Amino acid sequence: GLVLGIYSTEKDEGAAQFTSAGDAFDRLVSGKLRELLSACGPSLKKGKTRIFHGLHQDFLSVVVVGLGKKNAGVNDQENWNEGKENIRAAVAAGCRQIQDLEIPCVEVDPCGDAQAAAEGAVLGLHEYNDLKQKKKPVVTPQLHGSAESEAWQKGVIYAEGQNLARYLMEAPANYITPIKFAEHIEQKLRSFSNVKVHIRPESWIATQQMGAFLSVAKGSAEPPIFLEIHYLGGANTNDSPLVFVGKGVTFDSGGISLKPSSGMDAMRADMGGAATVCSAIVTAAALNLPLNIIGLAPLCENMPSGKANKPGDVVRAKNGKTIQVDNTDAEGRLLLADALCYAHNFNARAIVNAATLTGAMDVALGSAATGVFTNSSWLWTHLYEASILTGDRVWRMPLFEHYTKQVTDCPLADLSNIGKYSRAGGACTAAAFLKEFVTASHWAHLDIAGVMSNKDEVPYLRKGMAGRPTRTLVEFAARLSQDSHN
Repeated sequence: GLVLGIYSTEKDEGAAQFTSAGDAFDRLVSGKLRELLSACGPSLKKGKTRIFHGLHQDFLSVVVVGLGKKNAGVNDQENWNEGKENIRAAVAAGCRQIQDLEIPCVEVDPCGDAQAAAEGAVLGLHEYNDLKQKKKPVVTPQLHGSAESEAWQKGVIYAEGQNLARYLMEAPANYITPIKFAEHIEQKLRSFSNVKVHIRPESWIATQQMGAFLSVAKGSAEPPIFLEIHYLGGANTNDSPLVFVGKGVTFDSGGISLKPSSGMDAMRADMGGAATVCSAIVTAAALNLPLNIIGLAPLCENMPSGKANKPGDVVRAKNGKTIQVDNTDAEGRLLLADALCYAHNFNARAIVNAATLTGAMDVALGSAATGVFTNSSWLWTHLYEASILTGDRVWRMPLFEHYTKQVTDCPLADLSNIGKYSRAGGACTAAAFLKEFVTASHWAHLDIAGVMSNKDEVPYLRKGMAGRPTRTLVEFAARLSQDSHN
């Protein structure tokens, strides 16, 4: 199979404009492709496809995909590079057409941006079907032509990173338990000599005095794990690392503050923070990025039992602060509190944590963008600029003292794990809670609850867990590795 791009033209511009690969193929078949295209209706809209059979013996099926306007660059209203997004969406649509025809291999037109084309192909074909007997046929995308092969390869690595996060999030909670999660990541990193993986057991967590994390884990029969990854890609192993922290609740029932049963199965993806940051480190290692990264993932289940946290219980975090657990379903911030304290041991350049933290984040932004709460404009700028390139957007949210007051005004302890006006500004009060465990001057908290899954909003991702914003984290790390000022 072959996927070729075509740009949309204004009404009066006449002949359709192919990419250079499209033009070359059209010449190869003596103008037949252009002829057939103009014969079959109006010009191709962006993201739409037309399929032609029997044009050439090497490519029995050719899918032409609409790329939208030529030279569409950064759209300031949309905060992303429209050209790149158009390519991702178009290529994904084309590759799926080839998959429907059960053709095992597809060559993809780089469309002027081979990295975006590779991302569209690899992300667009991904589907979790490990546990099904009937699987879709496997299609291997390849670059059409030899130019831009380095950019293509980079796009494949970025996309495979996001697909790893999608896999971990989508897999059932009885398959991805805390220990299985840690082992899966360890296995992915085994081949890299500059990576160390520590799978810390419950006894270690206890000696670290992570009382908040342990209080969540104790309700489940699955033992907790603290996963610690050291990627030493920097010129000097002593260079200050970027520290990623990810919430790893492999199943969140809510605990004694039980969630409603409808849709609870989606809470197998409540380890989305851990999945995206660990996948980003696997990707950074595959790209051999020249910086040091440390990944921290507190992993456990949140379950109701005779041993579980009860509403009103008070627990003590690693830094000595006491927390009143008013709602056992606000558990992610308890794990992160201890992990963030521990993250301060590494003299970090920056600490970035990701978590499917609050339903309130989904209410605020839906699946358009990840909410970023940060105390550092330098860090915000890097994340924001990275997200424009990847199309996996971020949006800055407030870390006002206004919200801190709502979590520190607590009857029995230093902090309450929910804001005193319960539902008002829930994503912001959660961020304000985390801030109480951070002294570093460059810290960002990414609330990814709204981007956890995809229905049909991102056209190049199938329905299911989204693995967002893995590519933005990777691009951010890549930018940081080039920025020596901090």
